[in-house]
Amino acid sequence: MHLDRVTLIYFGALIVAVILHEISHGVVALWFGDDTAKRAGRLTLNPVPHIDPFGSIVLPALGALTGIPVIAWAKPVPVNPSRLHNPRRDMLVVSLAGPTTNFLLALASALLARSLYHGQVGLLPLSIEIPFLFAVVNVMLGIFNFLPIPPLDGAALIERVLPEEWLPAWYQFRQYGFLILFLLVFTFHVGDRIFVPVVNHLENFVLR
Repeated sequence: MHLDRVTLIYFGALIVAVILHEISHGVVALWFGDDTAKRAGRLTLNPVPHIDPFGSIVLPALGALTGIPVIAWAKPVPVNPSRLHNPRRDMLVVSLAGPTTNFLLALASALLARSLYHGQVGLLPLSIEIPFLFAVVNVMLGIFNFLPIPPLDGAALIERVLPEEWLPAWYQFRQYGFLILFLLVFTFHVGDRIFVPVVNHLENFVLR
């Protein structure tokens, strides 16, 4: 099946965004005393150690080819909470580092695309299309990961505020997170309801 230019750029941007998302987790963990990711060779821009064959290649490629919602992930960066200075507090910051990085990348890319856009009509030049799509990918990835569903980063917010005596039940619930997530995305199309308005606002900001 033919892949158009937008799809290829989107796919490439998605891979870069998920890798930077994971690296940020490891960098922040290192700041708080855990060098597990560094020792595992995961604080690198080389994509090979980060790629999950299914989550980084197969699933997003299927989405690009078939039109199903495109989601992707890289191999989770290893973090050892027991090596952090304050495990429960610091794990919250480590978890939120990923989506925060995506939002910052989205802002920078959107501002760059906006500064380069001068009312061009028709097909956008690559100098605008690449940062614009990179902004779209990052804002979607950031929002998606803020959903309070395990294993997404937003679940760390719940873990931080739950009373400690409730945590064992929460940990039991976490094993069903992926199932709930897939139902929300592919059955109830929650992603479309969240992402479409956000992307429309982003498009208005950059291209108007």
